[in-house]
Amino acid sequence: METENLMKETVCSPFQIHNVRMFLLFRMLFNARFYYPVFSILFLDFGLTLSQFAILNAVWAATIVLCEVPSGALADTIGRRNLLVFAGFLMVIEISIWAFVPRTDLTLLFWVFVLNRILSGMAEAAASGADEALAYDSLQQEGNINDWGRVLERQIQVQSVGFVIAMTLGGIIYDPQLMQKGADLLGLGVSISRETTLRLPIYLTLVTAILTLIATLQMREVIGKEKGSDCQGRAAIHNSFRLVWEAGCWIFRTPFVLGLMLFGLLYDSVVRMVITMSSQYYRIVEIPESLFGVLGSGLALFGFVVPGMARRLSERRVPLFNLLLTGVSILLGLIGMSFVWAKVGVLPALLLFSNLYLLGFFLSHYLNQATSSERRATVLSFKGLFLNLGYGGIGILYSLLLASLRGQISSDQGEVAEETIKNIVFIDSLPWFSWYFIICLSVLLFCFIKPLRNKPH
Repeated sequence: METENLMKETVCSPFQIHNVRMFLLFRMLFNARFYYPVFSILFLDFGLTLSQFAILNAVWAATIVLCEVPSGALADTIGRRNLLVFAGFLMVIEISIWAFVPRTDLTLLFWVFVLNRILSGMAEAAASGADEALAYDSLQQEGNINDWGRVLERQIQVQSVGFVIAMTLGGIIYDPQLMQKGADLLGLGVSISRETTLRLPIYLTLVTAILTLIATLQMREVIGKEKGSDCQGRAAIHNSFRLVWEAGCWIFRTPFVLGLMLFGLLYDSVVRMVITMSSQYYRIVEIPESLFGVLGSGLALFGFVVPGMARRLSERRVPLFNLLLTGVSILLGLIGMSFVWAKVGVLPALLLFSNLYLLGFFLSHYLNQATSSERRATVLSFKGLFLNLGYGGIGILYSLLLASLRGQISSDQGEVAEETIKNIVFIDSLPWFSWYFIICLSVLLFCFIKPLRNKPH
């Protein structure tokens, strides 16, 4: 009997389970997007304005908000594997239209990008949770569920490796000067311009999108989790939305949880909005484009250090202290970035962006402690809903701010003048983040300082 159990444990190692391996591959490929290090300037170099770019981010966030909550019920109805295949298919279409859209008509280009952001948001929502649920069910059925921690640890490692590669390579191939030096060194005898490198990160991401779709097609639905009857599907959807309503009411009746959600909304929306514009900021503070990806990769390394610090803080300090510490760190980063120091300006940016790791840990830690088992998954889905509502809302506000600032600037028409206007508008917009953050943080502290003084029971 002991020999049989030993053989089963050996055969059922978590990384030998097919769906677990596909889960790790899917997470790495789905998030390895080579355009991330040049995200904002890529849109601007295509011919869009900063206001249009902010609107596109709001569209993306709104799409996730609308699709994220129903996606869980949909996964239970049509099957988790099917929903992941759908996510992979959406990713291929999303990147394909970006890779081959003509740049001659700027109006058409903007609306194509709107479609791109909608498809991207739908893919994010479809993949959210379904991949983890499929891997978890597979491990429970074919292996030892106690190995789930090992799977998550490996998933973070694999995803970080893919992210570092994508960030580093994406920044390098977007830099025409660096690519020209490489071509000359190899004796290729070709001339490389911005037009040549403009779509290279997108082409590489299209390759990973196709590989992502292939990975989802290789997944297998867990026995007993296949699509049920129409009645069962309707019942599952009805039950899912009932839980959503009950969890939503509980959140708004629980000041500690509501306070956490709103602090998370403020912190995440501000940091994510600025990080979305990071490549534009790096360009202004005179960081070479070839280093954009290196900076992103360096930031990813914070993920191996900051969570440990956050864990110790959560053990020794109350939530209010930890949230205030994170808020002060964010504010210092925002103020430092508003000075737009050449070269040195990268330091407050990295300080600001690293706070996402602190925030992610604190929200997950405290919400899991405060929430009962029967509604935990639903409450955590509300966390994603709050964060994306915040990101979409600040995207709209930021687009209005940019339009207002641009209207105050008069300049001659022309490519050089237009680029100068974009830079001036962006620089003038940075101090507004600090004032917005201070005002919103003051309101939250006034409303929720008492509930957050004590740890959840």
